[in-house]
Amino acid sequence: MAHNILITGGSGYLGGSLLARWNEAKLPAYNKLFALVRTPAQAEAVKQYGAEPLTFDAYSESEVWAAIVDNNITVVYHLIAPWPYTSQSYFLKAMAAAQKNTGRTAHFLHTTGAKLFSVHAGAPTDRPILDTDPKLYEIQKGQTSSIESMREGTRTNNFVIEEAEKYGIHSYIFAPCIVYGEGEGFGNKISIQTVAVVRAAEALKRVYRVESDRPIWPVCHVRDNTNMYLELMRKILAGENPGHGKNGYYLAASGSLAWDDIYAAIATALAKRGVITDDTVVMANDENLEAMGKGLGCPVAKVSLMLGGNCTFVADRGPKELGWKPLFKPEHILEYADTEVDLILRHKNW
Repeated sequence: MAHNILITGGSGYLGGSLLARWNEAKLPAYNKLFALVRTPAQAEAVKQYGAEPLTFDAYSESEVWAAIVDNNITVVYHLIAPWPYTSQSYFLKAMAAAQKNTGRTAHFLHTTGAKLFSVHAGAPTDRPILDTDPKLYEIQKGQTSSIESMREGTRTNNFVIEEAEKYGIHSYIFAPCIVYGEGEGFGNKISIQTVAVVRAAEALKRVYRVESDRPIWPVCHVRDNTNMYLELMRKILAGENPGHGKNGYYLAASGSLAWDDIYAAIATALAKRGVITDDTVVMANDENLEAMGKGLGCPVAKVSLMLGGNCTFVADRGPKELGWKPLFKPEHILEYADTEVDLILRHKNW
């Protein structure tokens, strides 16, 4: 029996882009592709990609069980709610039953985020941390953070690995980073971090840096992020046993750049459009940070979490194990900043 696959988050930026590129990827044979939807309009939208819509509550144990077991779904790409692990726990439990019923090894991909491998989550940043590091699971287990969402997110990564192992399910921890470019799906067209920089700048009429040193962060064009999702799926469907469990971390990143360079490129684009009055990037003081928090709709303590911080996480598994090669070099985000800002302003959702 060939795999039945479920994609969640199809109306989102990453999930929609994945569905949009699904058919052209020419993946190995599978039985059915399902997509989780919430509305009749979304149900119609996913059909254009060859996906069969499923409507159920991802936070109801009984509804998840029925959707997974009744449809013999043995591959799930979970692109919603990186924490807490409530939904993930229901999916894994149901997939264990589907695995038993079909006799096929089940595969569960959890979409997390690079923030959980950054200074915000207590990850080491004094050296590069490769996603192939054999001690990465232990590193994550030992991380501590003063930010509750970061603690919860790290716990969820660990839970998925441990719970999947208990059931004999292959788990994958997929970490997007600063993703940019236009979303290709039917729903959300814009990202998160670049949007936060623009939103804060619009509120203060200037771009401010939030750290006094020169922290870096991994970056990735949305097309390259999609391609890594697809190349991992290719390996799964081909039965090639890609790295999983404690050796199943996947960072989608073409490289890393300094936040200062990203700020500067965005500031130039915003000034060109009259959104800010000065394209010089300066250090934020306490008053600026307070105003940025109001502009972002978050406490001042979380401003750096939204648009700063240091992350030395490095993508190694995708190129080595999946044959993934990014189409865009990391510096492309700087060249693309004018287009990115235009995209964000056209689709602004605040």
